[in-house]
Amino acid sequence: FTDRDRDYIGFATLPDQVHRKSVKRGFDFTLMVVGESGLGKSTLINSLFLEDLYRNRKIPDVSERILKTTTIERKTMEIEERGVKLRLTVIDTPGFGDAVNCEDSWKVCVNYIDEQFRQYFTDESGLNRRNIQDNRVHCCLYFVPPWGHSLRQMDLELMKRLHRKVNIVVVIAKADCLTTAEIAKLKKNILSDIREHEIQV
Repeated sequence: FTDRDRDYIGFATLPDQVHRKSVKRGFDFTLMVVGESGLGKSTLINSLFLEDLYRNRKIPDVSERILKTTTIERKTMEIEERGVKLRLTVIDTPGFGDAVNCEDSWKVCVNYIDEQFRQYFTDESGLNRRNIQDNRVHCCLYFVPPWGHSLRQMDLELMKRLHRKVNIVVVIAKADCLTTAEIAKLKKNILSDIREHEIQV
């Protein structure tokens, strides 16, 4: 043994070992999609991940949407790219903002996120931590309708309750039906609302 060999402990290879183990196991990513019906949520998700995630979905008519309360729908799929596996879970919230009185639409979303945090914490505190499934929501795509002038009270209420729990990405839906000037004005108003209400995005 040379002096150099005796001084070598082996932890320098730990990042490579962790990387190989992580790649072999794959990664979990949970995306929540929030916004009222007809804003192009499904289309965007299918385009982002090059998959038809909503192939068998039944589109409710207007009367069904008005009566429907906000629900949670989970779709999970496995994507592989260059040997790296991603278990993608998309949490959709059909019925959000569709009812005549949608004051409490946000509760279903917040309760779901809180429940996933609780479950993960319980699993982490248990004995069998090796096979923990991470169902926590990592990102929320929040779709804002293009026909408003700024964020609605319902939008602000949900964002205020979510921004400390999950990363929020605000998406101006169907922006292609607006002029460049209209998009700039709406974006400016949305950012102003976000700053005024101290929402972190």
